[in-house]
Amino acid sequence: MEHIAFLGLGHMGAPMARRLLAAGHPLTVWNRTAEKTAPLVAEGAGAAASPADAVRDADVVITMLAGPEALDEVTDAVAPALRPGIHWIEMSTVGPDAVRQLADRVGEFVTLVDAPVMGSTDKAAAGTLGILAGGDPTGVAHVLARLGSVTRTGPLGTGAALKLVLNASVITGIAVVAEALRLADTLGVDGDTARAALANGPLAGAVARAFAEDVHFDTALAVKDLALATRAAELPATEVALAQLRRVAEPGTDLSVAAARIRATAK
Repeated sequence: MEHIAFLGLGHMGAPMARRLLAAGHPLTVWNRTAEKTAPLVAEGAGAAASPADAVRDADVVITMLAGPEALDEVTDAVAPALRPGIHWIEMSTVGPDAVRQLADRVGEFVTLVDAPVMGSTDKAAAGTLGILAGGDPTGVAHVLARLGSVTRTGPLGTGAALKLVLNASVITGIAVVAEALRLADTLGVDGDTARAALANGPLAGAVARAFAEDVHFDTALAVKDLALATRAAELPATEVALAQLRRVAEPGTDLSVAAARIRATAK
């Protein structure tokens, strides 16, 4: 079983790392907030004091970080400690430019796969994430299979690109649902009736996510994802959704909280 270094133990990273540990992989974990490593250490993982210490003896590195800036910082730390032949699975939502920059920095002796995921904390815990794999994931396919089902998207960077496409559509859709319900409230339509009607239409998925419980997608990360998307292309509707999210977002709260605030407050 490959020795895996897992860097980033947020709402998604921790349950993903736990699945790999339960599967029998020797696991070393690192997180910027060191206290978050304690539950996994209690279950048998090793904790590293730094990203470089985490990857020094690893066969596979997995990063699940907050965004491009965090990935840059971790890369600065780990690049000198990477062994030739190591596999790096980059699973954060960072966009294709960050993936290509990472590939340039680590060089050909590292096999890099960009493999961002679709699904929230419930799917991370159950091992049923949708994994969008760019590059050649063959050497780590069995590792990814512990976390969910893999869709090969094409060359390196295409997984990260498709993740932006999907996240932009989902997050923007949630903002549309919230505004549709505000319109219903203004026009005197019963809220439950409006919600049920929307849930039976083409926005069904966005409605379900806007009211989801027991899952977590930090509104600050949603803002980051839409910002990455709008920097990549001219997206007027997404720009509006981004402005709405920036107005109501409170870091640490789920997207459902942002949707409720968009519904309740005027511009």
